[in-house]
Amino acid sequence: MTSKEQITVLLDLAVELRGHGSWTGETHIQKATYLLQELLGLPTEFKFVLYKHGPFSFDVKETLDQMEAVRLIDLQEQPYPYGPKIAEGANAQRFRASTHTAQEHLQKIKFVSRELGNAGVAELERIATALFVTLDSEVAPEGRAQKLVQLKPHVQLQDSEAAFVRLEEIRNAAIQAGLCANS
Repeated sequence: MTSKEQITVLLDLAVELRGHGSWTGETHIQKATYLLQELLGLPTEFKFVLYKHGPFSFDVKETLDQMEAVRLIDLQEQPYPYGPKIAEGANAQRFRASTHTAQEHLQKIKFVSRELGNAGVAELERIATALFVTLDSEVAPEGRAQKLVQLKPHVQLQDSEAAFVRLEEIRNAAIQAGLCANS
C-alpha cells in the first residue's frame, strides 16, 4: 500500500470512528488499524509491536504526525486527563476529493468503526491485545486469557476473558459479512 493510500485509510478511519461515537484519539486509531490489518487483512503494511497499552505502530504514529503537519487532521485538545480527539483538518476535504479508498477497504473500515466506535481505551487495549495473543501460535487457546494478564498485569482475568469473547464476536460478525481474512 502506498503512503497516500495509508493516509487515506487513516483519514477514512478517523471520520468513520467519529461517526460511530468514538472519542477518536490516537489509541482508537492505533487499535482499529491493528484489527483492520491483522483480523480483516487490510494490507496497510504498518508494523505493530506490543507496547504499553497493547499493539502499537510507530509507523501509524509517524503517519498521523505527518497528517497533522499538512493539516489533514487536527488534534482537538481536551481537558485533563483526556488526550486530544482527532478530527478532519483544513485540507482533509480537498485530499479526500483527490483520492478514494477501495470499496472493499471502505467496507472493512466501516465494519471496524461500528464494532469499536463506542469502546473506551481500556477495552480497545484488551481487545487488540487479545488479537495479538491469539495470533501468537505458541499460546494454546486455553492459555490465552492468562497470557494477556501476564503481558498486561493491570488487566484482571475476568476482563481478559471478556476481551476474548468480544474478539470472537467481532471475528464471527466479520466472517458473516465476508470481511474476515482469518475465516
